Amino acid sequence: MNSLVNGVNYGNLFAVTLPETILEIVSLLVLVVDLGWLRKSAQSTRMAAACVLGVLGCLSSVLWLSAHPQTASLATDALAATPLVAAAQIGILILTALVLLLSVKAEFSRNPGEYAAIVLLSATGMLLVTAARDLLIIFVALELLSLSLYVLTAFAKSSAQSAESALKYYLFGGMSAAMMLFGFSYLYGLTGSTNLSEIATALASQSISPLLVVALVLVAAGLGFKIAAVPFHLWAPDTYQGAPTQIAALIASGSKVASFSVLIALTDGVLGSQPYGQNPPWIMVLVWMAFASIVLGNLAALVQTSVRRLLAYSAIAHAGYMLLGIAAHTPQSSASVLYYTLTYALTIIGAFGVISIVERSTGSDKLDAFAGLSRRNPLLAGSMLIFLLSLAGIPPLVGFWAKFNLFASVLRSPTAGHWGLPLVALALGASAISLFYYLQVLKRVYVVKSAQTEPLLISFVELATLVIIALAVALLGVFPSALSGWIPLG
Repeated sequence: MNSLVNGVNYGNLFAVTLPETILEIVSLLVLVVDLGWLRKSAQSTRMAAACVLGVLGCLSSVLWLSAHPQTASLATDALAATPLVAAAQIGILILTALVLLLSVKAEFSRNPGEYAAIVLLSATGMLLVTAARDLLIIFVALELLSLSLYVLTAFAKSSAQSAESALKYYLFGGMSAAMMLFGFSYLYGLTGSTNLSEIATALASQSISPLLVVALVLVAAGLGFKIAAVPFHLWAPDTYQGAPTQIAALIASGSKVASFSVLIALTDGVLGSQPYGQNPPWIMVLVWMAFASIVLGNLAALVQTSVRRLLAYSAIAHAGYMLLGIAAHTPQSSASVLYYTLTYALTIIGAFGVISIVERSTGSDKLDAFAGLSRRNPLLAGSMLIFLLSLAGIPPLVGFWAKFNLFASVLRSPTAGHWGLPLVALALGASAISLFYYLQVLKRVYVVKSAQTEPLLISFVELATLVIIALAVALLGVFPSALSGWIPLG
């Protein structure tokens, strides 16, 4: 606690948190404009105005971060401002802006101002989580993010499924937060500090004790919930299916980037700078969670008939792949995890965008609802093709390079000695299995004929956003150095 208070430099702190401040100001502005000036306007006008203001707020923060990528190596002991953190934060802001653009025509809420404001507040939580290097800041930022997402999940007030999924999400989230806080308190008791660098120094001089193992398991349980890793994944399929589609996309994208960023920082805090680490139990916990997530996620996705639930189980499998990179614990593997998370998040937003439009047209997210999509809207079908093949890791799309960089960094890591090769082989086999269930969707899109033959009309903003995301996924695969140059992969 003392290090948190004494280390504050308010000038640097304001500079580091200016992007979050911009988002908070814009969220208030959205409320003022919506409730003060547009209260009697048409619902579509209010939603469009709220989302456009939110996008402008995100872009303003991106411009600031792009112009000041290294404001300070460490503004305080509690918040980091490094190029890697800036890359994650810019990614989160772009993902949030894309979610807002895909919400312009959304009809699930009669309170568009509140919706856009809470999305911006959740983005604020994501930015703080990414930069946090103190246990107290990490916990507060995670709760700001989580509480915003709980509310957003229940935002479709006329949908019983939305309320049910929000309740499950909240109950599981509350339990995981309690476990994580319990683990943090043990870490504080063992090291006398809440700062991650001081915790690393203190743990390096200690032997492994039963209390430390308990603390690490509790922390892993809390963060395992955030990334939907097995066995803390039970909320994910129901929440992905019941939440408004745009919110499911936000949970699957921006929230994942923030959660994996803090998991990387915590792993550095627990293991320190030594490649072999001082605490093998932490690595073993991550490895077993990765193994279970890869196996269960891919096998469960095989039998799904709801495309939302299919993507939820595939998200669990992708979390397993990324946990391998974190367990490898090298600078290269950490950068590879960030690369993987950002490209996966971009792709999954596009996939949920297509699901949102199909669901609005057919009233269902079942596999059969996608039948004949290639004849009803070829651009939409082509975008879905790119998103799903990228998720499966098919070259030359960006998903292939993300998997290649991640698995290569695991194999090169000295930490991954006896488990690296078997688990990378398992992950490669699981990726081949995943192609089967992604192709089940594409089979409906391109092969199965639909009773509906009229063109599927969508708004220009939705179509342009999805086409831009699809082009980005394809071009980042053809020119991988464009992103890998920004995130040094070593």
